[in-house]
This record gives sequence, C-alpha cells and structure tokens, in this order.
Amino acid sequence: MWYFVSLFVTMAGIVWALFRGVEYGIDFAGGTEVQLQFQKNVGIEDVRGALDKAGIRGAEVKYYGADESGVLIRVREGAQGAQAGTQATQKVMTAVAQGFPSNKAQLLQEQHIGPKIGAELRAKAIWAVLFTCIVILVYLAFRFRFVYGLGAVIAIIHDVLVAFAFAVICNGLDPSLNLEMNSTLLAAFLTIVGFSVNDTVIIFDRIREDQRKYKGQTLKEIMNRAINETLPRTVITSGTVFLTLLVLFIWGGEVLRGFAFTMLIGVITGTYSSIFVASAIAFDWLERDKSKTSRVTVGPRKQAPAKRVAATV
Repeated sequence: MWYFVSLFVTMAGIVWALFRGVEYGIDFAGGTEVQLQFQKNVGIEDVRGALDKAGIRGAEVKYYGADESGVLIRVREGAQGAQAGTQATQKVMTAVAQGFPSNKAQLLQEQHIGPKIGAELRAKAIWAVLFTCIVILVYLAFRFRFVYGLGAVIAIIHDVLVAFAFAVICNGLDPSLNLEMNSTLLAAFLTIVGFSVNDTVIIFDRIREDQRKYKGQTLKEIMNRAINETLPRTVITSGTVFLTLLVLFIWGGEVLRGFAFTMLIGVITGTYSSIFVASAIAFDWLERDKSKTSRVTVGPRKQAPAKRVAATV
C-alpha cells in the first residue's frame, strides 16, 4: 500500500512538471544581478513593492553587508545578452528611484548570468544529487550489505522526487511562496538527502544489533522490533527539526521561505521513507532471496546406496 502511495505522489509531480513546466530562477535560467547601496536603511518588502509596481515580478531581494542599506536584487530579465542585461539594470534603477525619492541608491555592481551558464548549472545540480546517491550506496553497501544501501538510495531518490513534486505543484499558489528552481532549492534537496540517510542508517544499525541479540526470531520480527525501538528517537528528532523549519517558514522572510517549505516536506517524507520504503525494500529483497534459496536446496532427497555387509562365518 505504501509503495503505491509513494509511487502515486512521485508520478503526479513528474507528470505535473512535464505538462506545466518547471520555473527556473536566474541561477539556472539566467538573469541580471544588481548590487545597490542606499543612503539610509531600507526595508526588503518596500524594495520588492517598488519593483512590483514597476512591473518587475519575481525579483529576489536580500541584504548584504553589515547594515540594511546594502541591497542585492536579482531579476530574470536581461537573460538574452549584455545589452538586455543593461536595460534590465536601468529598469531596476528607475523603479528604485521612483519608489524611494528621498533615499538615493548608488549602483555598485551589476552582473549578467547568461542562459548557457544557467544550463551548465542545471546539469551540475543534477550530477551533484546523483553523485551523492552513488557515494551513499557504496558506503552503506560496505557498512552493511548491498541490499540495505539499495533501499536507502531508493528512499533518498523518493524523498527528493516528492519534495520536487510539491515544489512544482505549490509554486505560484501564493505570491509570497517562491518555489522556482534555484540554488536555494538545490541546497534544500541536498539537505533532505543527508537528513533522510541519517535516519535510515540508525534504523539499519539497530536491525544489525538485534540480529545478533535475537538469533531465534524471524527477520520480520527483528526489523519490526528495531523500527519500534528507534521510533521515539525518530519522532523527537524529526519533530524538533519540523518545528524549527516551521518558525523559519513563517518568520524567516520571502527569501528563505522556499527553502523552509521544501525542507518541511523533506522532513516528513524522509521520516516516512526510512520506515516504509528503505526498510520495506530491504525486507522484501532478503525474503525473496531466502525463498529462492529454499526452493533450490529443498527437494526430493535421493536415497543413499545401501552398504554391503559382509557375512561372517
């Protein structure tokens, strides 16, 4: 049943992404980055409101430096060449000048990110996730058995795809929730990988310990015991992380809200997959190998030839 639930959610996100398309940030699609220095401190929401009023939607605005007078603005406009990037910079400067007539902003630096560089970053992001899964598979195969490493990697891929599915589906539902694919969401995906495999390794380690302690019990009983023994620790750890991310999601600002939302989904699905995906795959695989071995070894026995007993006189 849980295999079906995981497969349904994952496929729904992939199908939605294929039909709707994935919205990339300027890290992966290209754009213009403008670094400004205001004379006085300025609010992030005020800067974003001035940009929205000028028709510049989806801009990433954040502070830099020691105080709140330095602002970094990233817009997706200007991704088709240096001239377009310069026009995007001028548009940002005009919007800021109109929004803050008494607080002059000085342009310190502008940087243009072309679509080719964005495509390279997308490819490197995919390779980063795949390479992480391969390294984890090798480590767990060496630490435990190959089947445990395989179950953990499948659970990791499941967690990333489910988080990706929710990010694609929920993107645009709320103007304050920016879930476009950028380096922030990539960091969230890699953090989900680490969080998920940590919980999975703890369960697998307890399974190995219980196999040595309860040799007379079946594999199902041992794995069920190990999961129940580690369940309080899993719930407490995941619950505290969830509450921390919830606070970050509510009060962390628009820049960190996408990261916090993705991590919230990742914490839930990572805790779930350690029990219902990784452990279940390992159990089913070992039971299948056990049944194959029993079919090969168990069969009609051949009668041993009768020994000849010499008659004694």
